[in-house]
Amino acid sequence: MPPRSTRPADKFDDDDYPAYTMGRAAEMLGTTPAFLRALGENRLITPLRSDGGHRRYSRYQLRIAARARELVDQGTKIEDACRIVVLEDQLEEAQRINEELRADHTPAPPAT
Repeated sequence: MPPRSTRPADKFDDDDYPAYTMGRAAEMLGTTPAFLRALGENRLITPLRSDGGHRRYSRYQLRIAARARELVDQGTKIEDACRIVVLEDQLEEAQRINEELRADHTPAPPAT
């Protein structure tokens, strides 16, 4: 894979770049800034801070917040929704690692 460019335009493709203000993030999610603060208080997402101290969110964080919002909209308490999202993420990562380990240890077919 070629090295990643460091051009400013690459930030547009970076899922981890903190591009969204709290107000814009809340608008995109159809929720309130208080909801985003609650996700932070429950340690689901930790927004980066601008030089002025304002919260900034990445696209990756917004996807996580959207999943939590789905659960809350279905009647799950926010604390429980945050825990579910964390556990789902951990399970997905464990399954990915398990698949990689299985692929690395698959015996070669016998030589004929």
